[in-house]
Amino acid sequence: MSSEENHQSASIKEYDSNVIHIGNEPIMQTALNLLNEFSTTKKIILVAKGEQIPNAVAVANIITENMLKGNSKIDDVLLDSEINNENLMLSNIKITLLKN
Repeated sequence: MSSEENHQSASIKEYDSNVIHIGNEPIMQTALNLLNEFSTTKKIILVAKGEQIPNAVAVANIITENMLKGNSKIDDVLLDSEINNENLMLSNIKITLLKN
């Protein structure tokens, strides 16, 4: 298991089971998957790092402004930075989405 996979599995434990890590998947496919998740839960946390941050913001906007307009909202946005193994600063974002 790589250190990145190890870090991702550790960060999942920091939250509840509704954490979705945003990667290189197509934005619309990710939004559709989230729509399916919202059928079983009322809270989802999107987590993204580095270059994937714009994807997470786009997915959150698609869900709240298009797919579930009026029935969902962005509850919280947390921005942070950490220093990775190469001593480079890596930004990350956590977006909490709520379904009414």
